[in-house]
Amino acid sequence: MIETIMAIDINAWLDSTLGSNAWIPGALLLATWETIYMVLISTAVSYIVGLPLAVILVTTEKGHILENQRVNEILGAIVNIFRSIPFIILLILVIPLTRIIVGTSIGTVASIVPLSIAAIPFVARLVETSLKDIDWGLIEAALSMGANTWQIIRKVLIPEAIPSIVLGIAITAINLVGYSAMAGVLGGGGLGTLAYYHGFMRYQTGVMWITVIVLIILVQLIQMLGTRLSNQVVAKRR
Repeated sequence: MIETIMAIDINAWLDSTLGSNAWIPGALLLATWETIYMVLISTAVSYIVGLPLAVILVTTEKGHILENQRVNEILGAIVNIFRSIPFIILLILVIPLTRIIVGTSIGTVASIVPLSIAAIPFVARLVETSLKDIDWGLIEAALSMGANTWQIIRKVLIPEAIPSIVLGIAITAINLVGYSAMAGVLGGGGLGTLAYYHGFMRYQTGVMWITVIVLIILVQLIQMLGTRLSNQVVAKRR
């Protein structure tokens, strides 16, 4: 009896908020998957490129193992330039590049290009901060034992920064969830497209609210997963 009443109430709410067109769960599931897909691929690409950039930025600083002020200043300036461009503008600027890479500027796959480009400098600075927090004494100890540059990077810098890097991945993914919603306004797919074209443009408030709820859940799950993985890494070292 209670289940029947609840079902009636839910159906009534859907009819009143979504209009005459009944909500199709498949549309929401597809949009959610598109957002997750964009975020996962963009996060992976941003760390594949951003992590080495961060290592170069740190190790080429004055007094570090690969000191090179010219390389450090040039690379730092490039990173800062890309970080200074608002994502919505970057999204438009890279349209020609996106067309060259994927053949189109619209859709989920096309959105991965600007998302990755926007995230790479963010990741570089995020990982750079993590690497700078490592005690210099550990590096000195490795140098005194005859470790070369590659060994210090692979066995000291990266392993010591892993807990912070894991949290950084969660932060990056959360930012990309927001960026993907912006990309959706320009036909990038995912929850952003669903909210804008089916919620805002068609005045279906219910679609907007459902999309916001799903985005909140995604962000919470990403943060919880990142925190748990980081804690597990720390626990294994104790």
